Amino acid sequence: MSYFKVTDWDSAYTNGAYIVDGDRWPTAWVEPAKVFRDSLASTGRAKLDLGYGPSARNRFDLFLPEGRPKGLVVFVHGGYWLQLDKSYWSHLAAGSIAAGYAVAFPSYTLCPENRIGEIGREIAAAITAAAQLVDGPIILTGHSAGGQLVARMMTTTSPLSEATLRRVRHVLAISGVHDLRPIMKRAMNEQLRIDVDEARAESPALLEPLETVRLTCWVGGAERAEFIRQNALLANIWTGLGAATAVVVEPDKHHYSILDGLIDADHPLTRTLLAE
Repeated sequence: MSYFKVTDWDSAYTNGAYIVDGDRWPTAWVEPAKVFRDSLASTGRAKLDLGYGPSARNRFDLFLPEGRPKGLVVFVHGGYWLQLDKSYWSHLAAGSIAAGYAVAFPSYTLCPENRIGEIGREIAAAITAAAQLVDGPIILTGHSAGGQLVARMMTTTSPLSEATLRRVRHVLAISGVHDLRPIMKRAMNEQLRIDVDEARAESPALLEPLETVRLTCWVGGAERAEFIRQNALLANIWTGLGAATAVVVEPDKHHYSILDGLIDADHPLTRTLLAE
């Protein structure tokens, strides 16, 4: 019998170094995101840098379909709560826009200026602000750290109001980090400052899901083992607490290419995201 134990937590959660040409990302997203933004702005279907709070990064972009939106998708970006902003991801709205949905992309105040718990409250404010501009159901999705943030919204200690929560139809967490305790063992925790209390309060896998939640956990088959484990972990635990959950491992996709499906309205990722 052989046993497995993680001995290098930094390696376990490092992505680019284990992907061929992995240093292309996130820069590879900059140009297609800008082209998409400019294209929708030219037709009056992009509302950029809308405010949702007092901080400099409390801004979101809203992209609109042709005609009345069927509902609102909110995409929350990753970057280990330390990096990036809304501008990298705009093109990922293409699939949902083509299917008739509006899509919002919020930025948020990063660590170490912020704490993860406060980022969650900022995301709740961004969702609320976007929801005031678009009628219909709300669908939440996020990548990596963003997966943690959207799943956190659907817990019994959610920072969202009851009125907003009633509108949430589906949460799809992509390559999410749902138990923060392993991240405490990474060198980056000097900046994140996660302690035991915050890990317990902000890890979706350690929290009770709302009875109304429908959760899909989606990950790439070529991702690091810890991301595949974390993906299955949340669905497993929340299933045992009465939530409706599903797990998808998309073959051959790594931590960055896993997002490509959002560009295509007919891709299984987008179809699952928007399914009623």
